[in-house]
Amino acid sequence: MNENDLGRTAEDVRQRILGQISTGQLRPGQKLIAERELAAEYQVSRSTLRLALSALEETGIVRRLPGRGGGTFVASEKLDRDLSQIVGVPSLLRGQGFTAGTKLISASVMPADLKTQMALGLSEGEHIFDVVRIRLADSIPISLEHARFPADMFPGLLERPLGDSIYELLGKHYETVPDEAVEQIDLINATTDEARILEVPLGSPLLSVTRTTMDTQGRKIEYSHDLFRGDRTRITVRTKGRPATSDQPGERGRIVELKDI
Repeated sequence: MNENDLGRTAEDVRQRILGQISTGQLRPGQKLIAERELAAEYQVSRSTLRLALSALEETGIVRRLPGRGGGTFVASEKLDRDLSQIVGVPSLLRGQGFTAGTKLISASVMPADLKTQMALGLSEGEHIFDVVRIRLADSIPISLEHARFPADMFPGLLERPLGDSIYELLGKHYETVPDEAVEQIDLINATTDEARILEVPLGSPLLSVTRTTMDTQGRKIEYSHDLFRGDRTRITVRTKGRPATSDQPGERGRIVELKDI
């Protein structure tokens, strides 16, 4: 839908809402007032208002959620997660202008289950440190992290402050630096518990990231599963390749974004 399709009145409403967003009257993540009140404020019919809101939704300026607790929201700024870098979420957030925060849910030592044994190359009976945290961007939950580390490799890890980047702790106290990571990314829908923790409606899209991280010596140092809010996260993939030929497709420096998941 473009401005010519909207009609003059709906386009005027769209421009007014854009103006309120650009001046800070409407902030990222803010819920707009009810449609009836909004239509009265702009002195238009509700059908005209809905045309303007639909146009804004199509361009990602607002998002509309159905059901109780739903409504129309100004789209929040997205965290750009660049898969070409291995960096902790707090550093990623601060580097993009967000205020980073963490809620530690649990930190414990336990025997590695079979899946973790296989991911980290551990034997039956070997222990891991199991850490679950919520990451916050500007005080709003953006991801749920569940990370596991070989206990023998990092003695005393759970006695250290776990509110910031564990990668930084590993470098400072254990001379271990992440060098390579293998990540698998899926799209899933939030369960009841996940929706409550991440403060999204039930069934909202989440980016599910399973990662195995190796250090500079090739040792497997982390096995983790993270859930990122789909409305607050963008994935960027950077690739390099030779120019395309008649028998070889090119992969020349493109950036791929997953939007509106």
